[in-house]
Amino acid sequence: MNASAVRFTEEMKGHVSFGETDYERGAREGRENHTRLMVHLTIEVHDLDRLAADAGRAEEATGWVECDALGGRLPVERGVFNLLVEEEDPEIKHMLYRLFFRDGVGHPVTLAGFKTLTNRRGIRVWSDTSTLYTRLSRGHVVAGEDPDAELVASGILRIRLLGFLRQLATFRAGGRRSLVAQVAAIVRFDALFLGHLWEVYGLHRVRGRFAAWKRAGRTEPQDGDSGGSGRGGGG
Repeated sequence: MNASAVRFTEEMKGHVSFGETDYERGAREGRENHTRLMVHLTIEVHDLDRLAADAGRAEEATGWVECDALGGRLPVERGVFNLLVEEEDPEIKHMLYRLFFRDGVGHPVTLAGFKTLTNRRGIRVWSDTSTLYTRLSRGHVVAGEDPDAELVASGILRIRLLGFLRQLATFRAGGRRSLVAQVAAIVRFDALFLGHLWEVYGLHRVRGRFAAWKRAGRTEPQDGDSGGSGRGGGG
């Protein structure tokens, strides 16, 4: 990793149902049929400065997908993660995952998942950030081509509380820097992420001030931060 990089590992587990288009129904039927799906991913943010300018930029995801019905543990050939993608509505953001892998007999498969962050359903930060609506499609399907792709399965994956606590211990900063500098980089990433969460769930009257703090990637507000609104710059 370079000096401004941060990486972490996360695991999400859940159920899917083959041939089902509805996420909720797919998760329910998959649970009844014991069709489990799990992903184990290491996310690497290569440049915190670029992330501060555009939280929706594509970052690298490596790891594996595990599903007995697809052939067991299957390595991700290429993975893309978008931390927080802006929508036209500033109170809605999406976290996006796209994983290319092959099933046990070599057929290409794409896992496309999203987490929806919104205060329209009340303050549900944990639920929103830990719930991945998941669809499997035949072939390696790039963003924007999902509607025309052949469906394989749909369902829901979740980060469990114990898994989240383990995830916190996996954060690492890049570069050959001092421990203090590495901790500062991780804190900066947390500040960027929390700043975006504040835009969705926080108090509206102070959103503009916090948005300026988030874009700068600071760990605390500075004298002279403006109170203007403004928003930071893929499925």
